[in-house]
Amino acid sequence: MSNIPDGLRYSAEHEWVDTQASNGTRIGITTVATDALGDIVYVDLPEAGASVTAGEVCGEIESTKSVSDLFAPVTGTVAAVNDAVVDDPALVNSDPYGEGWLFTVEVSEEGPLMSAAEYAEKNGA
Repeated sequence: MSNIPDGLRYSAEHEWVDTQASNGTRIGITTVATDALGDIVYVDLPEAGASVTAGEVCGEIESTKSVSDLFAPVTGTVAAVNDAVVDDPALVNSDPYGEGWLFTVEVSEEGPLMSAAEYAEKNGA
């Protein structure tokens, strides 16, 4: 069973959203996604200052198994990118809800998001 922390919100495309982060709304991918992807070897993230739109592709995550699109769960402007993940993509596997976060957004609008319980039920987690 995957770890689905309470207190975060989740997209149908397996991104998590932390609106309580100190430097904007923090975005990452869930353990459901990391379990499906396997070992992550490369991330292509939006640049700071770029606009992202909820539900639209904003980057890619490459693993030893496949390349997957990264979807924005919110609309807004990218405030910061986690350079540690760019340098060491394995952080996404080892700590997806902590040091493996991907980027932060100054949110103007949220996309459709689920609670931890809703996400877990939908994904059998």
